[in-house]
Amino acid sequence: MWSDLLASLAVRQVSTDKNGTAGAADSAGSAVFEGQNLPLDYHRIYGGQILGQFMQSATAVHPDKAVKSIQTLFAKEGHTSEPVRYEVTTHHAGRAFATVSVVARQTDRVVATASISLHAAEEGPVVQTVPAVPALPSAEHKVEFSLIPWETRATTTLDDPAAGSPVYELWMRTPEVDAALAPALTAFATDLNLIGTALRPVEGVTQADSQKKFASAVTSHSLWFHRPFRSDAWLLLRQHSPLLAHSRAFGRGDVLTEDGLLVASYAQEALVRFK
Repeated sequence: MWSDLLASLAVRQVSTDKNGTAGAADSAGSAVFEGQNLPLDYHRIYGGQILGQFMQSATAVHPDKAVKSIQTLFAKEGHTSEPVRYEVTTHHAGRAFATVSVVARQTDRVVATASISLHAAEEGPVVQTVPAVPALPSAEHKVEFSLIPWETRATTTLDDPAAGSPVYELWMRTPEVDAALAPALTAFATDLNLIGTALRPVEGVTQADSQKKFASAVTSHSLWFHRPFRSDAWLLLRQHSPLLAHSRAFGRGDVLTEDGLLVASYAQEALVRFK
């Protein structure tokens, strides 16, 4: 699955723009890319794949900048049988910042939309105020998730049906990979466990009960990238869900390095409709 994931992030620019004319870019600053789907035993396209392909499409248009933030709305579930086309429109491109919007489309539907801000590296003062990072758990705390093809560790579980606190800390480290892929790979992972975190206080229910005791679907997901980092060094995904209400779950998290640097933050809202 690791090689499949890397292949899915290698989005390719197609030969026509979104208006069907020759060339991949038009006078309005648009370009169209295509990304292949992961061959997963999953009932729809995994949202983390779409997040990563959104980001790779934006950086392909503006290779001199890195993604600063992405706000994504998931409109409809995607079909795994058809590649996703990403229509990238640049609204502003300056020396320091660029702003783009991206539409993820399949033949009969818009799957998702994203607003993405990119930023060229700049120097400035650094001030950080976050709780200290705990020690990396030992190898005996290794956990596995079918959608994450790299090493993960955690000292608590999301599979315990007993009620608990809506917090979860997950350590992760990918195989050695180009640092330029770290944001997309990290975005891929952040989409997985926020619903499960929100369900922890609910007695007798875990994320494994999706489509059995409840229906769930991510409706929006946002990330902010604060500084360069590598995903093939240990990262801590520290997340918390402050609210589950009105058939919606809300959660947020931080991504920190093993030595405590805050490198990214994220937030998600999802449908959680109990049957």
